[in-house]
This record gives sequence, structure tokens and C-alpha cells, in this order.
Amino acid sequence: MRQHAAALFFIPVVLIYCGAAAATEPAPGEQRPQTLSFDTDNSKNSAKGKIDYLLYLPQQYDKNQQPWPLMLFLHGSGERGDDATRVDRNGPPRIVGREKGELPFVIVSPQCPKDAWWTDPQQLKNLNALLDRILADYRIDARRIYLTGLSMGGFGTWHLAAAYPDRFAAIVPICGGGKPADANRLRKLPIWVFHGADDQIVPVARSEEMVEAIEQLGADVRLTVYPKTGHDSYTESYKNPKLYSWLLKHKRPAD
Repeated sequence: MRQHAAALFFIPVVLIYCGAAAATEPAPGEQRPQTLSFDTDNSKNSAKGKIDYLLYLPQQYDKNQQPWPLMLFLHGSGERGDDATRVDRNGPPRIVGREKGELPFVIVSPQCPKDAWWTDPQQLKNLNALLDRILADYRIDARRIYLTGLSMGGFGTWHLAAAYPDRFAAIVPICGGGKPADANRLRKLPIWVFHGADDQIVPVARSEEMVEAIEQLGADVRLTVYPKTGHDSYTESYKNPKLYSWLLKHKRPAD
């Protein structure tokens, strides 16, 4: 289903973890930088090195109470490096960090290393391993894990979901692109795609071809195109409360 919008509102693997959080765990209502170092002796799906990331816990988070939905956010290419505090420039980590807003998710916002890409096979394995660790350490509803990202992170969203389609309850790729050949792996996932019609960095056709390939399989996918917007289709999208309400409607079926 395609929408045009001018404005919106607001494998099992045995991991050997070689380090815990490098900074103090956030208190409820806070977002703090963390580091996870890991290794594994499983060559088929090996996680290597470390991931720096921002971790946000909702104001009402209590590890002894109800499990929380988890959002994994993948940033764009400009936030790569080894300083996770850079990751809050855009998207959900900006809302709960710089803007001091609240969102009803535990939010994990990893940082891609300099000169790497979220679509690199090793980064996909590391992201999956990071999710394993967060689920082990925090009170998370494993049936409500949501994935979103912008630009390079939009590409990462498509690729990570295709690599681990049974992991996520719904995904939101923004101004990115994927491989139409992955449509069959993605067809069971609820997907909401956002893009600017005037995007000169990642053409809107990259989203359109993914949506078309998935629609042909009768899948649950929707596309919102902003008619007069360039590459920054993400600011408006992440300010839209309907995006978060839509995510929370979705839950993976019980195994």
C-alpha cells in the first residue's frame, strides 16, 4: 500500500562475551553509551570485536515487572566511528537523548565502525549477537523486537531483516534500499517504508523496487513518499507518533 504524505506529526550460537558495559547502565528514563565485546567459537555465525551503542530504558522500566518491547535503531553513514555519543544526532536516540522525550521501548542504537557498513556480513552477525545479549540482560518481550534505520541504516534494516527474518515483529526502513531477491524472506514481516521523492542521495526507486517485489507476494508492506522532500525523510518520519503506534500493534507469533 503506497501513501503520499506532505507532512506528518510529530542459529543458535554460543557466544563468549569478553566484556560487559563500559559505562554505567542507564537508569530508567536515561540513555547512556555502552560497549559490548564478544567472540564465539562458532565459525558459521561468528561475532567478532566489539560494538559501541547507546542504550535507553523507558521511564517505567523495571526488570522485575512486565517485559518491554525493544527497538533496534541503525544510524546513517555520518555517525560511524568509535564514539557512541554521536549516534543521538537523528532518530529515536535523538528524541530520548538530546530532546529528552520518551518512547515506550527499550532502545538499542549501535554504532557502525569507521569504514564499515551495516550491510557487511560481519556487522550483521554482530548486530544479531548484540540482540542476544540485550535479551539476556534486560526484561524484553522477544516477540516484540522492532527494527528501523535511516539511509545507511535503512539499507542495514533491509539486510538485517532478510538475514534474520524470524527475529523481528516489524521493520521500518527509511531512505534506504535492499535486494528485491530477498522479498520472499521478508514477505511475512509487517513493513512500513519511508522515502523522499526528491532524494538525490538514495533514489526513491530503491524503496519502490523493494515494496513492489514484496507486494507481488501479497505481503503486509506500505510505502509513504514525501513529495517535496530530499534525503531527510527521517526527521519527519520519526516525529510521527503513528509510526510508533503501528509498530506496537505487531507481535511475532508464538513459536
